[in-house]
Amino acid sequence: MKVFFDTSVLVAALVREHPRHERAFARLRATLSGKDRMLTSAHNLAELYSVLTTLPVSPRIATGVAARLIRENVEAHAELVTVSAAIYRETIRHLAERGLAGGIVYDAIACRAAAKAGSDVILTFNTKDFLRAWPESGLTIEEP
Repeated sequence: MKVFFDTSVLVAALVREHPRHERAFARLRATLSGKDRMLTSAHNLAELYSVLTTLPVSPRIATGVAARLIRENVEAHAELVTVSAAIYRETIRHLAERGLAGGIVYDAIACRAAAKAGSDVILTFNTKDFLRAWPESGLTIEEP
């Protein structure tokens, strides 16, 4: 099964202190064992780095540690999906026509990347935003 990991699930999987760590880590472990095929977007890598290096945990996650976590747990196992500039433009128009503002744009871009890659499911802890962002996508969106 092709499983697209949203940033929210990757953060939870990589940060032991996260309240949803066990659920997210179990799904990550399943993909790392070869049970599922892991997908994420290249954009999510940047978002993951941003969140990991600013997360209010003690001690803070150092930049080098964040880069290593991403490299070893995501880059080494995931198919990274990119979308074109045209997809970014279309997505912004799509959201504007529906009156959707703010960070939902990142969820919409993730939906587009998941659809492009032929994902069977998107894993996220933001299911409502993903469903609002691209309801006509037909993608299965669920929490781990």
